[in-house]
Amino acid sequence: MNGVHDMGGMHGFGPIDIEADEPVFHNEWEGRVYGIVTGIREEHDVYGPYGSRHYIENISPAQYLAASYYERWMLALEAALISKGLLTADELDAKTRHFAAAPSAEPSRRDNPALAARVRQRIYAPQPIEEQASSLPRFAISDAVVVRNIHPVGHTRLPRYVRGKRGIVERLYGAQGFQDEPTIADRSPQHVYSVAFDAVELWGANAEPNQRLYIDMWESWMEAAE
Repeated sequence: MNGVHDMGGMHGFGPIDIEADEPVFHNEWEGRVYGIVTGIREEHDVYGPYGSRHYIENISPAQYLAASYYERWMLALEAALISKGLLTADELDAKTRHFAAAPSAEPSRRDNPALAARVRQRIYAPQPIEEQASSLPRFAISDAVVVRNIHPVGHTRLPRYVRGKRGIVERLYGAQGFQDEPTIADRSPQHVYSVAFDAVELWGANAEPNQRLYIDMWESWMEAAE
């Protein structure tokens, strides 16, 4: 999807402020949003079949740019709950008006120790990344490749600024489940590569000299260079 969320290589957003000793959550509500999202996913396939990124990337551009990280989580969850029929827009609006009129009102709470234990177990359990692909790798280290110039309507992790560009395979990681939406391809494991791109190839004459960018690429994103 070619949307405002694909900000790599874009100008005009100012410097990236790196916060020393940054806390996990800056405000209590951020932790609450995280807890709601991780908890509800244990009980409902609320984001299926395309995943939470589908909802985040469909936030309107102005709202997306104005929102913080966990605000985007919250907006995506609201949209997903409504789309699945677990919540209506009228119910959400009514609750919003309630707390706007009574900011000190206590939100409802449901204690579920068994659910909390399952969430903690899933969060802390080791998550194997490498999977088994159905074919051998198409590319080897030092192969020249060209990134496919695709413009999918659904979620893709392929950065817009690298499409159509030429790079060199530097490393093969093994196979991992494909994360683009099934409208593009299925989620069967594909080989993943680290591909090096010269800065001049990506940015042209304005690129800094002697700079290279390494991007992790699924195999279906690439073609052999002529």
